[in-house]
This record gives sequence, C-alpha cells and structure tokens, in this order.
Amino acid sequence: MRAVASLAVVVTAVGCASGAATPSEPEAVETPTSTTRTPRVVDDSGRPQITFDPCLDIPDELLLQARYDTRSKEPTDYPMGTYSFIGCRFKGTLHIPGVLRRYGLNVLAGNVTLEEELAKDRLIATETTINGRRALLEVDNNNQNSCSIAVETEFGIVIFSRTYYPDHTRGVPREQWCSGLDDLVLWIEPLLDLPHS
Repeated sequence: MRAVASLAVVVTAVGCASGAATPSEPEAVETPTSTTRTPRVVDDSGRPQITFDPCLDIPDELLLQARYDTRSKEPTDYPMGTYSFIGCRFKGTLHIPGVLRRYGLNVLAGNVTLEEELAKDRLIATETTINGRRALLEVDNNNQNSCSIAVETEFGIVIFSRTYYPDHTRGVPREQWCSGLDDLVLWIEPLLDLPHS
C-alpha cells in the first residue's frame, strides 16, 4: 500500500490580553494518507485483491482511439465468494454500412489464475502471449461473432471479450470474430499491473 505524506499546519491559539505570549510559528506535522483505491468487489477467499478496474483504469483516450464510446461505460461486478470479477462494458462507435454496426466489449478483471481459466475453457482456448505475457485466445463456435482474450496478471487474469454486431443478416466468417481484438489488448496490457489510485 502506498502512502503519501500530507502537510497539516497546526496553529497555536493565542490570547488577546496584554502581555500574552507571541504567536508561535506554524508547526509542520506529517499525516500519512492512503492513495490506494479500495476495489469495488472484495472477497474473503484469500485470493489476491483485484487491482485493475476496467471502468477506471482504461484511459478514455485509448478507448476513443479504438472507437469505443466512453459514455457507454457500464460497471459489471461478480462477487462469487471464492473468487471475484470486476468488469466494465463498452459500446463501439465504428459503423460500416452493410458490414458492421458496432462492437460490444466486456472487460473482466478477476482473481482466478490463468490455469483455472484454461481448465474451464480448455475446449475453446488456445495458449498464446500478449507483449510477452501468457494469455489465452478463446473462440466458441456456439457463441457466434464473439471472441475473448484472457491475459495473466499479478492478481489473476483480465478477460477481453468482444462481440461483433453485423449490419446485415448474413453470417460473419469465423476468422473475423477476433479481427483487431489483439491490437486493443496489446494497447491495454501495459496498464494491467500498474498501481492505481
């Protein structure tokens, strides 16, 4: 936990009567204050606290560059008792008539391990790396137009799950479900284990 010393000034009260002592100089007193943010969701599982909040820790500038609507942020929390997830949903703004209406993005930070995620989704997961971090690419044929990338962090994992909403009634080729998602994850990856306040 980081602590930053703040300066509190204490002034000694002085009476107005004749012969009263002269006012003393302000005395500097160090008062420690915490700048570590308390997670929205905590559990008593003994697992690490989740230190990345997708709604707070992904810069608006980055979201705008990736063509997501920063006003569309919707917190999604999942306290499960033995583990937890802190999430945020975003709506995309990119519109290609006849091709793409928009993307929907859900980012979940959880205090489960990458091994647990792999065990759960082994049939749809492929091991990979993102900027040198261990990660899983998850594509489920039963969840059409959707793609997920789970990235290992110091506290657990962050899952980036995107859904492609086409602007037509034709099917979207499977190879397009994940197109471009890895670029977004590459941009956000350096932020995952930074201290946040």
